[in-house]
Amino acid sequence: MRPILILVILIIMVTVGFSQSHHDLFNSLNRSKLSPVPEYFDRYINLVEDVPLHEAFKNSIDQLDHLDLNKLRAIGDKVYAPGKWTVKDILQHLIDAERILNYRVLRFARHDTTAATNFDQEQVALNVKTDKRTLPELITELKIVRQSTISLFESFDDETMRITGVNWKYKISVLAMGFNILGHQKHHLHIIEERYYGLIK
Repeated sequence: MRPILILVILIIMVTVGFSQSHHDLFNSLNRSKLSPVPEYFDRYINLVEDVPLHEAFKNSIDQLDHLDLNKLRAIGDKVYAPGKWTVKDILQHLIDAERILNYRVLRFARHDTTAATNFDQEQVALNVKTDKRTLPELITELKIVRQSTISLFESFDDETMRITGVNWKYKISVLAMGFNILGHQKHHLHIIEERYYGLIK
């Protein structure tokens, strides 16, 4: 075998081996194997399927692809109780929260130990102006943000995934933050199905 061919094969083997070890936690550690499951955020994390983070990300996109636009349009601006968010407000909340959580993830990953300040989700929701946006626009933006989140997590090696920081008041790892983001989506979409679908006449 020619030396150049052997060299190419060795490079491929090393590259494949590195990519597998580089993303071992991302590709192989199921949600249930998180240890410890962070306090408070377990309410979101435990909603995610018991699969590795990379698969959970794919499932989250699939969940968005299968949203019933006809039902969401039929709900319109109806809310199930005074002061609650509209469906479009909820989608915008998911977008805004994911961007903020990604900022925190990036700081954890870069060893920035400065406490991340909390954000007032109710104040933010008062200023979203979703009445000027369409459901497809919001869903498309959420998917774009999700793809950015996936790229961010794909850039981390296992050492980075294990780094912890304080999100709001609770210690949580970078890896767990990924599951937390996805569980947050599942939580709110479940609320839409459970409490908003019944508003359709």
